[in-house]
Amino acid sequence: MASVLGNWSEVLRTQNLSSERQMDAVSRWLLITRASVFPMTLTSAAIGGLLAVAGPTTAAANWLYFALAFLGLLVAHAANNMINDYFDLESGVDSDEYVRAEYAPHPILSGLISKRGLLAAIALANAIDLAILLYLTAARGWPVLAFALAGLFISVFYVAPPLKLKHRGLGEPGVFVVWGPLMIGGSYFVTTGQLPAWVWAASLPYAILVTTVLFGKHVDKLPADSAKGIHTLPVLLGDARARRWSQALMISFFAVVALLVAAGTFGVWTLAVFAAVPRLRQVLGVFSRPRPAEPPPNYPIWPLWYVAWAFLLTRLAGVLLVAGLLANAVFPLYLR
Repeated sequence: MASVLGNWSEVLRTQNLSSERQMDAVSRWLLITRASVFPMTLTSAAIGGLLAVAGPTTAAANWLYFALAFLGLLVAHAANNMINDYFDLESGVDSDEYVRAEYAPHPILSGLISKRGLLAAIALANAIDLAILLYLTAARGWPVLAFALAGLFISVFYVAPPLKLKHRGLGEPGVFVVWGPLMIGGSYFVTTGQLPAWVWAASLPYAILVTTVLFGKHVDKLPADSAKGIHTLPVLLGDARARRWSQALMISFFAVVALLVAAGTFGVWTLAVFAAVPRLRQVLGVFSRPRPAEPPPNYPIWPLWYVAWAFLLTRLAGVLLVAGLLANAVFPLYLR
C-alpha cells in the first residue's frame, strides 16, 4: 500500500511515474486525465462555494448542490484534458517528438490507453456530467445550463476544429473565463441560487492566477508551437514580451485582491495571499531570465520550465486565498 500511495503522490506532483515503479490502475488514470493540474479546478470550485458564506452578503447555501457542482467540475476538467489530447493527436499536433509527449506520458502515444478507450472515457465523463447537469438545472434553473454549455464550448473548441481557440490566441482568454467567472460564478449560483454582481469581480483574482500557468506553459512550448503554426498568445507576443506579460499578471493578482478588500468585496483575511509575496519574487526572477539550457538534477517535467514555477505560485496563493475566505466565514471582517 505504501508503494501505491507513493505512486499516486509522484504522479500528482510530477505528472510522471518513475520507470522503477510498477504502474497501478489508479496511477494510470491519474496520468490519463492529467490529475496533477486538478488543484486549480478544486480551488475555483471551493472559492465559489465559500463566497456564499464569506462574501459581503451571505446567502443560504445548499451544500449538496455545491458538492455535486464540485464533482461535476472535477469530472469536466478530466474530460477536457482527455479531449485536448485526443484532438491534438488526431490533428497531427501531438507526436513522439512534440513537447506534450516529452514532459509527461501522452495517454495514447505512451500506450496507457487506446484511441477507442480514450473516447469511451470521454463519453463516460460527459455522461456523468450530463446527469449532474440535469439534476442541478431542475433544482436551480436554466442559468446552470448556460454556465455548463459555455464551459463545454470553450473546453471542446480549445483544440477541436473548426475554431481551435488555442491556435488563434484565444486559449488564454478562454482559460481566464472558465476558471474564473464560469467555475467560480457557476459554483456560487448552484450553491445559493443567486448571482449578485460582486461575485463576478470576486472571480477575477484566481482567474488571473490560472491564466499565468497557461502563459508559462505556452512560453515553454513557444518554439514548437510556432513551428506548427499554433498561434498562442506567447507565440504572437514573442518570448521576452510573453514573459513580461506573465509577470504583470502575477503582480496583478495581488493588486486585484487588495482592491477587492478595499472595496469590501473580500474580507480583510484574504490579505493572507500576501504571504505568497516571497514566492512571487522568486517566480518573477525566474521569468526575467531565459530558460536554462539543461534541467536541474532530478527535474521531472523537462522541457517545461516556466509553467512549473507559475503553478507553484498559483497553488500557494490559491490555498492562501481559500484560507482567507474560510477565516472570513468564521470571523467576518471588512473594511467597508
